[in-house]
Amino acid sequence: MRVNFQKKEMIMKIVYFGPSQGGKTTNLQQVHSHLSPEVKGRFMSINTQEDRTLFFDFFDVTTSAKIRGGRIKIRFELYTVPGQVKYEETRRLVMKGADGVVFVSDSQDDKLAENIYSRADLDEVLMHYRQDPKTFPTVIQYNKQDLPNITPLDKLRKAINPRNNPDFRSVAIKGYNVMETLNKLSSEIIRVNRKRFA
Repeated sequence: MRVNFQKKEMIMKIVYFGPSQGGKTTNLQQVHSHLSPEVKGRFMSINTQEDRTLFFDFFDVTTSAKIRGGRIKIRFELYTVPGQVKYEETRRLVMKGADGVVFVSDSQDDKLAENIYSRADLDEVLMHYRQDPKTFPTVIQYNKQDLPNITPLDKLRKAINPRNNPDFRSVAIKGYNVMETLNKLSSEIIRVNRKRFA
């Protein structure tokens, strides 16, 4: 979290992390589509050969924070990371300076191993930046809950949410629990960082 006192802005960098094709980009598209044009920036893309990193930012028109005696606007920077194993370095670069992460898992049975690998990769990236995975603001999303071949929720939780982070069942393509996930993570980031700016 960064604070620009001159512009009276608090900037939160939020990264959507998870296995390839799990719904990270769909989450960003849904968030972007729910925002009014006055508060959102345009989508930007960093393309790789087979995947891309997406980015946009927006102001939350309903939320402000009290920082050192004054009110300050909150600006969110939302990123996705490429999910393929070979883009490890890109994921690390995108995660630099992140304040919180939404881990978007793919609930389909045949994706469980990819979810577990990606969750372990997230912990490694956080430790690379000297962040404690146990306390770093993280929200888990069990996406694609509308499909018939999904892993039972208790099994998913045991596999990828052993720390009992806040979590949501979601159907990102329909917008189900997309904004709720983002709202929960932003409140977790503010809670963790409250003392820094009191």
